[in-house]
Amino acid sequence: MTLKERITEDMKAAMRASEKERLSTIRMIQAAIKQREVDERITLDDAQVLAVLEKMIKQRRESVVQFEQGGRADLADKEKAEIALLQAYMPAQLSEAELDALIKEAIATTGAASMKDMGKVMGAVRSKAAGRADMGAVSARIKAALGG
Repeated sequence: MTLKERITEDMKAAMRASEKERLSTIRMIQAAIKQREVDERITLDDAQVLAVLEKMIKQRRESVVQFEQGGRADLADKEKAEIALLQAYMPAQLSEAELDALIKEAIATTGAASMKDMGKVMGAVRSKAAGRADMGAVSARIKAALGG
């Protein structure tokens, strides 16, 4: 079963169970996927659906920060609930040790020696950690490893 099919099945289950919040979030996911398919005139595969989900999670994390700064805990909580539902469709996150090992391997294979090589390392890590790690945190770790 593809990820899109799983999302559709979950939507049907949420409808049957009258879970309004969950249904709303799943419909939002489907709308984002459909929007990208229409814009690019393609059918998204699982990797591309994961990229859409990753973007949605990133947007919600930014919203949580903004809502908390603005003193709107109610809206921040709503965004956090959406993040939790979105993350249910993401693959298991990499542990700190696994992430460090990936970065060391990428540095070794690309022959990176300084910050000039950050793009090469980031590209190598991104291909292996897509959807399984926060790329902002990965970028900071790579900078630290390269002495930036």
